[in-house]
Amino acid sequence: MSSYNWFISDRRLVRDVLRLDPARPLPAELVAAARSLAAGEPTLIFDAADREAETDLVLLSEKVTPELVRLLRVDAGGLICTALSDELRRRLDLPYYTELLALAAREFPSVAALVERPRYDRRSAFGITISHRNTFTGIPDNDRALTIRALGELAAAAPSISDRELHDRFRRSFVSPGHVPTLYSAPGLVAERKGHTELAISLARMAGLSESATVCEMLGDSGGARDPEAAARYAEAHGWPFVEGRAIVEAWRTWSSA
Repeated sequence: MSSYNWFISDRRLVRDVLRLDPARPLPAELVAAARSLAAGEPTLIFDAADREAETDLVLLSEKVTPELVRLLRVDAGGLICTALSDELRRRLDLPYYTELLALAAREFPSVAALVERPRYDRRSAFGITISHRNTFTGIPDNDRALTIRALGELAAAAPSISDRELHDRFRRSFVSPGHVPTLYSAPGLVAERKGHTELAISLARMAGLSESATVCEMLGDSGGARDPEAAARYAEAHGWPFVEGRAIVEAWRTWSSA
């Protein structure tokens, strides 16, 4: 079990939080990963050797605390981003960052030359950057935790509120530009794109969790991505699940077709 004493240590407390469909059972390793997220603990997800070949520390956004933000920046070291499902993005009418650049290029032609597809995928998942209105600079652990948690709580409430209330709450809560980059999942999730955004949101959907996850790449001492074996050892040492992306993709194929 983790040495971080500010995590929920008794996962029995979240046994009934997952809304698992008995007609569409999930592999035990994915149930364990989802329970870790629901308990406010990390799950580690490795995408694939032929993609980014990176392991991300993944959290359920509504559970993020200042201590967890510190964990991401100290133990992971990559860019801390918050992912949303495509359904939530559409309800909020949020643009992709590349769409904003395309609009800006009309008045600033030099911007157009900057837009290229990533080397590891056919498009970028990046959206706008936000900060909560109650933050100051937006970058300290407390500020980013407030922004991320508020967005996660909005995602959790989204299925039960109207589009108008969703928009109103979003506008009342956030400003942009800010210090939390957002990511938007592909509409078809891992059937369409197999990035950490889709892997995390697909896992959340299959487990019946709210569809916002916060992710951060794990870097190694060499300056590159953390070796997946080293990431797996880190997960084992802390008692957190380590899942390969292919396990989520395979489970999604079965779950979504049932």
